[in-house]
Amino acid sequence: MASQLYHEGNRALQDAFGSRRIADRLEAITFRQAFTETDRSFIESAGFFFLATADAEGRPDCSFKGGPPGFVRVTAPDELLFPDFDGNGMFKSLGNIRVNPAVGLLFIAMGTIPARLRVNGTARVLRDDPRRAGFVGAQLLVEVRARAIFPNCPRYIPSDGAPSPYLPQAGTPPTEPAWKSFETFRDAVPPRAPAPGIPDRPETRET
Repeated sequence: MASQLYHEGNRALQDAFGSRRIADRLEAITFRQAFTETDRSFIESAGFFFLATADAEGRPDCSFKGGPPGFVRVTAPDELLFPDFDGNGMFKSLGNIRVNPAVGLLFIAMGTIPARLRVNGTARVLRDDPRRAGFVGAQLLVEVRARAIFPNCPRYIPSDGAPSPYLPQAGTPPTEPAWKSFETFRDAVPPRAPAPGIPDRPETRET
């Protein structure tokens, strides 16, 4: 079955680094097109997210979107809604959506239990939608129809202002994330590619 996440550019690098099997496994297990209750809870508790858009010529833009927890709402199994508040008047993100509806949203939780969730799909800008009355301060709404929903490994997210312990350090063997040793994934995890300054050693896993 054709992949819904990967194109030939992804595949070329996966093959170069021997990671096609784990990429396919991750898609098979974590990819979805409807929000779970865990997804809903995570999204609706978020105080910010990052929004990627592109103009009609494919030139990308990325914006920070912030609000009180609950400012992003899951409104259908494959749909979410968020407000646009008064800003600098440039309308970079929403203007892009008007000419190119493809969007990517990245939700991140930092702290003792880091997490991240990606939502890719198509968006539309709503001006005269009655739901706007339910968002204090909203001048517009943005509705996103999800095409791909999936979590990502959070290992490089900093915690309480400290760098992630998984970051490469010269002369120090790498710490492997626990998920690579899970029965679901471990047979598909490729060996690490050699990297400058990182010593070789038998693979070890964090438990």
